[in-house]
Amino acid sequence: MKTLVASLLFVSTFNFIYAQDSLRGKPTDTLMLETIEIVSIRADQKAPLTKSNLNSQQIKKLNLGQDLPFILNQLPSVVVNSDAGNGLGYTGIRIRGSDASRINVTLNGIPYNDPESQGTFFVDMPDIASSLNSIQVQRGVGTSSNGASAFGATINLSTNTVNKERYAELNNSYGSFNSIKNTIKLGTGLIGGHFTFDGRLSGISSDGFVDRAKSSLRSFSVSMAYLTTKSSLRFNIISGREKTYQSWYGIPESYLDTNRTYNPAGMEKPGTPYKNETDNYTQTHYQLFYNHKINDHFKFNVASFLTRGKGYYEEYRADQRFAKYGLPDYVNGTDTIVSTDLVRQLWLDNYFYGTIFSIQHDKNKTHLTLGGGVNRYDAKHYDIVKWTQYGSQEPFRYVNLPANKSDINFYGKILQTLGSGFSSFLDLQGRFVDYNLFGFKAHPDIVIKKNYSFFNPKVGVTFNRNYLQAYLSYSTGTKEPNRDDFEAGIDQLPKPEVLHDLEMGIENSDRRFSYGLTMFYMGYKNQLVNTGKINDVGAYTRTNTPESYRIGAELQGTAKLNNWMNIVANFSLTENKIKSFSEYIDDYDNGGQLINTYHNTDISFSPAKVGFAAINFIPVKSGEISWQMKYVSRQFLDNTSNIKRSIDPYLLNDLRLSYTLSKKFVKEVNFIFQVNNLLNTMYESNGYTYNYFSGGKLGVENYYFPMAGINFLGAINIKL
Repeated sequence: MKTLVASLLFVSTFNFIYAQDSLRGKPTDTLMLETIEIVSIRADQKAPLTKSNLNSQQIKKLNLGQDLPFILNQLPSVVVNSDAGNGLGYTGIRIRGSDASRINVTLNGIPYNDPESQGTFFVDMPDIASSLNSIQVQRGVGTSSNGASAFGATINLSTNTVNKERYAELNNSYGSFNSIKNTIKLGTGLIGGHFTFDGRLSGISSDGFVDRAKSSLRSFSVSMAYLTTKSSLRFNIISGREKTYQSWYGIPESYLDTNRTYNPAGMEKPGTPYKNETDNYTQTHYQLFYNHKINDHFKFNVASFLTRGKGYYEEYRADQRFAKYGLPDYVNGTDTIVSTDLVRQLWLDNYFYGTIFSIQHDKNKTHLTLGGGVNRYDAKHYDIVKWTQYGSQEPFRYVNLPANKSDINFYGKILQTLGSGFSSFLDLQGRFVDYNLFGFKAHPDIVIKKNYSFFNPKVGVTFNRNYLQAYLSYSTGTKEPNRDDFEAGIDQLPKPEVLHDLEMGIENSDRRFSYGLTMFYMGYKNQLVNTGKINDVGAYTRTNTPESYRIGAELQGTAKLNNWMNIVANFSLTENKIKSFSEYIDDYDNGGQLINTYHNTDISFSPAKVGFAAINFIPVKSGEISWQMKYVSRQFLDNTSNIKRSIDPYLLNDLRLSYTLSKKFVKEVNFIFQVNNLLNTMYESNGYTYNYFSGGKLGVENYYFPMAGINFLGAINIKL
């Protein structure tokens, strides 16, 4: 029904705009080509904010089928990880040590983060990179955006572009672990000077580096647009379906030297591993945009969206008590059986919908933007027992936990040119969140109803002259807890987090050399961190810590040494500390928990040094050889700065070869061959730790996610 409503809305609006402005045959360069919804939330070149941009050609060069975080891995302060060990399937990203739940992501200006966990699951949008025409990554709080607050970084993705000429592309890649990507892209160009249609169909599969870490990913996108001299109307459908064998448990530390591909998922089944220990999810985005230029100084946009998600993960569980699932014990003659092996599915069924809007005024030395967004998230969490070894074989639902969340935000931004090279920036945002959670799996009686009101000011000044730009800015970010944080119960509600972000940067560029230096201080109040503490309802959840901070410098530069050689590099040096931290350890000998207090400890998963460098050779006009290096220093698995609970530093070397042919019967044939981890470094990208006191001594159990050794990906891309 909602799909039908969206389609009818598109058709009726299309007819209205067509009737109002039927200017056929106008020159292409007079059409409304600008995507106002993107401009409204992105940082302008003169804005005093720390940012990096990737255009369509840069994205295309990096897109060989790996998930989006691996395309962003070359940017400053970025660290990525992969459950399957080769960048396909479930992946993760951290920027300045902030994980995906603290990174605001928008797709064409529309919020993408999961409203409950606040995380981003790019596996649900397979091969979205093939549809992107640009990416902007803002580090720090950044400019006001729609959706969850940026608490470390913002990633703005854009697919809305106008392809004036018709085209067809075939993109195919193959690599280690039987990794395959096939993509077909088609576009009509401008039909009658007004209408465009673009489509993409993608399939990605891989066996993964880790045992049974298979992924089967399918996606498509359709975009239709109608343009006049003053207006544009666009309708997008972007859909992805993923089926991945679970590999999210990691492996014990003792396995790293002997069995790096071990996967414990599905191993509870006697004999061979359970074949369908998989994650299954389909997510479809419906987006409708209307942009209008009122006159030379005013323009506005409005967009409506619906994101539909539904799926489950299935798992085999051995020796489960019937009572845990609300079932009576199984009686077989004179025997009473109290537990059974079973297969269960944990479902998430959700709708995320709303609208975004902005109006922009640009005159003389003033650029003003007023905008905002309204959205609502309706979710059902329910679990189904699919099969039991004993008792009834009929599937039944044993958990049903609805939840909803509403989010309203308004913002105003002004960029004012002051003269003598100076400009000022002011950005004010108000955000209002309404949470309703009706129970948790282990504690269905907990009901949470909570409202939040946030005010996020940002102010800065920029100096531009010739090739030099310098800026100074201060921003505030505030963030509500996620769903799991509320399981502590109504008597232990977590507090919102607050971030004060001070950024200072200088950039200089000319045709041959460019450099940039950013210095920042990010001070947190009530940051939520893992302490190991068990709350009143017996669950491990994050706890507010009063004060913590990140301070550091990011240096980046490029050098064009001559016509056949250039260098690109960036390096981040940071200190990431919690001023006072209490660790809680389960005491199996005496019951309860032991408490250890630390001061000025390192924030987990926040490496002090992150660097990237690439030396690019152009031996012939259409060919390139690129040697790339990525360094990540030690990361701690918890907040105790204990080296025995950490991920070792690693240095990776990749080699990419590319060559492009242009022929009469095709516009372009592009060959890419990339060797990842060329020196076969044995390293881990992620992990977790569990500590306990037993038998009079401390037990430490570390789990890691190992990455593949030397592996390759090759691609042939044909543009007709």
